[in-house]
Amino acid sequence: MIRLNLPDFKFKTRIADSHLQIFDPVRRKYVALTPEEWVRQHFIRYLNECKKVPLSHIAIEKSLQVNHLAKRADIIVFKGGAIPLLAVECKAPSVEVTEEVFHQLLRYNMTLKVEYLVVTNGLKHVYCKVDYALQKAVFIEELPLYDRL
Repeated sequence: MIRLNLPDFKFKTRIADSHLQIFDPVRRKYVALTPEEWVRQHFIRYLNECKKVPLSHIAIEKSLQVNHLAKRADIIVFKGGAIPLLAVECKAPSVEVTEEVFHQLLRYNMTLKVEYLVVTNGLKHVYCKVDYALQKAVFIEELPLYDRL
């Protein structure tokens, strides 16, 4: 897998039925190691180890309804374990982080109503804080630590 623009982490991997798998500490199971999953697992570890988000406050591929359509958010971080606080959309490194990708996450946020949004392909990360009073997203340089979100 490609080296990402995130810290290097040690991962548990295995081969099962001729397919490479990676251990997901949130779902507590091995999952297929696709390029998007490589980014997702790095970002989970980044949130947990660098931003101090407890694993118990992270949900993966959380189902939600957007305009009566079933969608899945890649990563949701909850404050206190219950209130959605941060949504992350992960793309494979080969997928460019574009305005359209960011708009996808904004559409998800119509349901989620989180304060922070992140779009990443592992190489480029876009962070923003949603200002509901001004009804706009303000881009920020990086995420604060979990206890400051």
